[in-house]
Amino acid sequence: MSTYAYLGPVGTFTEAALHKITTSDDQRLPFANVTAALEAVRQGRATFALVPIENSVEGVVARTLDELATGDPLIISGEVTLPVSFALMAKAGTLTIRRIATHPHAEAQCRNYIAAHYPDAEVISTNSTAAAAEAISRGEFDAAIAAPIAATHYGLEILEDNIGDTAGAVTRFVLVTKPGILPKPTGHDRTSLAAFIGRDHAGALLEVLTEFAVRGVNLTFIQSRPTGRELGHYHFIIDAEGHINEARVGDALTGLRRICEDIRFLGSYPRADEQAPTSTQRTSDEAFAESTQWLKAVREGRAI
Repeated sequence: MSTYAYLGPVGTFTEAALHKITTSDDQRLPFANVTAALEAVRQGRATFALVPIENSVEGVVARTLDELATGDPLIISGEVTLPVSFALMAKAGTLTIRRIATHPHAEAQCRNYIAAHYPDAEVISTNSTAAAAEAISRGEFDAAIAAPIAATHYGLEILEDNIGDTAGAVTRFVLVTKPGILPKPTGHDRTSLAAFIGRDHAGALLEVLTEFAVRGVNLTFIQSRPTGRELGHYHFIIDAEGHINEARVGDALTGLRRICEDIRFLGSYPRADEQAPTSTQRTSDEAFAESTQWLKAVREGRAI
C-alpha cells in the first residue's frame, strides 16, 4: 500500500487519472493546490504525488514546472494521460447564471462556449475544477465548469455536457516522488530536466539544443521559465526522448552540464503513450560503445 497526494478536492481530473495507477488498498490524499501536494511528498506525508503538467490545448501547467525546478529535489517516476471533457453544472433549479466558477485551464478550453452562451457572466478562478463544483454545492456561485464526475460527488445537475471548444483534449499528469532508484529503461522512456543558463548571451538556447541534436536525442518539450532572481533571467524545462541510462541521453546530459550553471535532473520514466524514441544507427548505444573503443585504441597507439 502506498500513499498518494493529488490535486483535489474529490472529483478533479487528477483524481480520475490517479485511479488509473492505484488500487483500492492505496491511500489517496487530496490537496488544495499543486504546491501542497508536492510538499506532502517532501515532508514525508505521502510517497507519491500526482499533478498535472501539460494540456494538449492550453499548454503547460506553470505551477508544476516551477515547483519541480525549485525547492527540495523531487523526481518524476511515471506519467499518466487522461482525455478531458467539461460540463456546466449547477444546483437543481438554478435559473440565472451570472457567475461561473472553474479552473483557469478549464476556462481557456471552454472560452468559445462561455462567450456564446453566457457572454455577460463573470468567470471566477478556483484552484481546481472540483473546487469550483464544491463551491457551487455551498451556494457560493451560480454554476461551475468541471469534470462530469464532480456533479455526482457534489450533488449538482449537469446543465450541458461536452462544452469544450476542442474535442479530444488530453492532459498529461506526472507521478512525483523523492529521489531514489530510477525506473529501469523500457524502450519507450522520457527524461526530464531543468537547465539553468549561467549568463544570458547570444546563442545560449542554441548551445543547449545542440548538445541533444548532435547526439540524435529528440526533444518532446521545452519551456522557458523565470528563475525569480531578476528580470530576464530564465531556465529551461526540457523533456527528451530516451532514458538517462542510454548512452546518447547520458552523453547529452554530461555535455549540457559542462555548459550550464546548473542542471536539475527530474527523472527518467516510461512514457504513457509507449512511443519509442526516434533513433538512427549512428546514435545507438552500440555506436557510442564502438566509438569509445576506437578512441581508447587511438590513445593506446593501437589504431589511427
